Amino acid sequence: MTLEKASELLQVQISLGSGYNRNSAKLILAEVQREHGQAAVDKLIRDLNLESEFGFRPGETITV
Repeated sequence: MTLEKASELLQVQISLGSGYNRNSAKLILAEVQREHGQAAVDKLIRDLNLESEFGFRPGETITV
């Protein structure tokens, strides 16, 4: 998955904004972490304000 596609998918999850969407966002971040590393995950968390939206913090390892 490209980082652009991950960003698009995460924006959809933000717009829907429920607990189920947090799980979907977690799966997307886990995929990004596997393919692109922690720095890419941290950038998405900061850029999309995922700490406020879903409670993900930069530096946090995403496990599913």
